[in-house]
Amino acid sequence: MQFQADLLGIPVVRTEVIETTALGAAYLAGLSTGVYRDAGELSKQWRVERRFLPTLSREKAEEKMARWELAVRRATLA
Repeated sequence: MQFQADLLGIPVVRTEVIETTALGAAYLAGLSTGVYRDAGELSKQWRVERRFLPTLSREKAEEKMARWELAVRRATLA
């Protein structure tokens, strides 16, 4: 998450519940069956576990991004 914050140059938030796909499916089921009244009720349950703030200069972040893109290209060559 820190790497993402550094490359994007913006804060990145990690929620308390990291299995968000499963949680989203459960929330949708709860909405459709009336367990939850609306999306506003669900948003009250959302909690931040940790915030990651960018720490790299834009120049350094761009260098790291270029190296990452090169590694991805090399890894995906057939």
